[in-house]
Amino acid sequence: MANEFTQLCVWPATMLGEYTAKEFEDFMKEQFGVRVKFEIETVTNGSVERNEEGGRHDLLFYVHSEDIGKFAVPRLVAGIRWWEDVIKYNDGAYLYSDEILKKYPATW
Repeated sequence: MANEFTQLCVWPATMLGEYTAKEFEDFMKEQFGVRVKFEIETVTNGSVERNEEGGRHDLLFYVHSEDIGKFAVPRLVAGIRWWEDVIKYNDGAYLYSDEILKKYPATW
């Protein structure tokens, strides 16, 4: 069976906190009507050149392939972004460690 969760998303400035990955996945189903798989919570790097402090918590999660289309617009209201938009097209790769960038390369 092929992987059905193909689109990596990043929810900037969001923490899992006291909730479990399953509770996050359930929340996304309730709020957006989409199936997701929680991946990781990461902390961003800073940048002196960009006057950015770093230390922000971001959530990374995958959206089910069949739900990408119906999630494309509603996600914007919450500030959720496609991973490729952040690291490849909007010059945000500097925010993430080399380990994260190697583990989650852009796929399009």
